[in-house]
Amino acid sequence: MSIFDNLLKGLGGAPDDVVNLAAKVGIDPATAEKAIAALGKAHQMQGDTVEGASAATGLPQDTLQQIVQAIGGEGSLTEFANILDRDGDGNPLNDLTDLAKGFFNKK
Repeated sequence: MSIFDNLLKGLGGAPDDVVNLAAKVGIDPATAEKAIAALGKAHQMQGDTVEGASAATGLPQDTLQQIVQAIGGEGSLTEFANILDRDGDGNPLNDLTDLAKGFFNKK
């Protein structure tokens, strides 16, 4: 179970996990996880969230917009961004890396 599964379970109306979200949107689960992370990061930056995530991932904007809608809209992205960016530096990727290292007991 990924961190994104836990986040999705906490959002009312969202698919229960990444696999279901990916199936709903028509992409594979690994791509869905990358998209969620990119949306969370782009949401904290200047400019359009979907455009920023599209530029970062190469995914079509309509696919990313479907993900945003499936997880409950822009407001839900704020939750993702806050949870993923544990140290508050505006970059959730370093926190996800640290989290992944913790899963595998690597430092």
